Amino acid sequence: MAKSASKTTYCSFCGRPNHLVERMIAGPDGVNICNECIETCAQLLGGAGISHQTSKDQPGIPAAETKLTVEEKSQEEDSQPFKLIPPAQIQRVLDAYVIGQEQAKKVLSVAVYNHYKRLNAKLHGEQVPEQFGDDLNDVEVEKSNILLLGPTGSGKTLLARTLARTLDVPFAIADATSLTEAGYVGEDVETIVLRLLQAADFNVKRAETGIIYIDEIDKLALKGDSPHVSRNLGQGVQHALLKIIEGTVCNVPPQGGRKHPEQQYIQVDTSNILFICGGAFVGLDEIVGRRIGNRFLGFDTSASAAGEPLTAEQIMANLQPEDLFNFGLIPEFVGRLPVVSVLSELTQQELESVLLNTRNSLTKQYRKLLAMEGVKLTFTPDGISAIAKKAIALKTGARGLRNILERLMLDTMYSLPQHPEAKEVILNAAVVSGTTPPIVKSQSSTASA
Repeated sequence: MAKSASKTTYCSFCGRPNHLVERMIAGPDGVNICNECIETCAQLLGGAGISHQTSKDQPGIPAAETKLTVEEKSQEEDSQPFKLIPPAQIQRVLDAYVIGQEQAKKVLSVAVYNHYKRLNAKLHGEQVPEQFGDDLNDVEVEKSNILLLGPTGSGKTLLARTLARTLDVPFAIADATSLTEAGYVGEDVETIVLRLLQAADFNVKRAETGIIYIDEIDKLALKGDSPHVSRNLGQGVQHALLKIIEGTVCNVPPQGGRKHPEQQYIQVDTSNILFICGGAFVGLDEIVGRRIGNRFLGFDTSASAAGEPLTAEQIMANLQPEDLFNFGLIPEFVGRLPVVSVLSELTQQELESVLLNTRNSLTKQYRKLLAMEGVKLTFTPDGISAIAKKAIALKTGARGLRNILERLMLDTMYSLPQHPEAKEVILNAAVVSGTTPPIVKSQSSTASA
């Protein structure tokens, strides 16, 4: 493994590895340059060396005209590496993929729009109109990272991934539980930036406008008062993430792993990268409830005459930064996540909509899989309701729907290729409960019916 890793070389200018370019030319002291950077330099120096490529790729187009087209395209890509979409349009796209969570989608749409509007003005040097005052031109709008709180399966990761796809920017997901501070076994915090670089094909400029989603951020919380090694590790990772989330030029090892003095690094400025942190934060509603004096927390509801007990969603609507401090996040870390959005647990009706009405709904996916076998898949209304009720009982949210369907469809998808006469499969409530197997209809039974 060590021998194969040593053969991988990286361009000292753009950071691309040799397997992503046509040719890598080595220089003294370990300096390398790829063919794409050579062509770019040739364009900047007057177009020398570009005419051969253009005449081969596009015969019949003059070299000067082709060179201008390449330069214009390069300038256009560099000037606008993302799409600037209004909040209402962003929410409409989110509605096609995520059911419910209307307040969370509105908060995300506004926050993301403001972030990329800030970045767009910074890239193009836009000035505030004179009627608003000259003093605003010297004001620097700070980055607003986002914290998503909600139970598992409520759509946190899907929201972040859909945002990145909508804006056409690189997107990377990192798990906070795998990160450790320097000196411990695990991944450095720079690893999450490396994943974004990989998603951008090692295009540093494009990666610097991407989105990073850090999941399970609540696992870094300092729970309890007793000293423990995991407590210290969680606090160390929070401190290590501060500079990267706020914005700094970090040295990213292109091959991953731990840093060492002789290793070459790729420098990435994280000041324009949008960080979205998410977690379930189990027990946070109890902390908020104690602060607001919700006497109906727990099993004793004898004082119901004073009013109805608050639900978890109503309690979390009163969330304040001090509640996150009490949960175990350090104040410096919470301060770098100013936009906080709380996602609620999906209801049965919303889970049924997830199964039926989203752009890539699970029922459509399984219908397509069976259609490839020439078989029609039918979900009855009581079957859809039974699947949603089962997901609620398992407390897995929308994430558990696929697991339920995989179990229901396993035997059917295993046996269908051996029965070419099968034409339709029906899933109803009895199938979901396990009392009967999926109903398979053949050509003859369909005709007789």
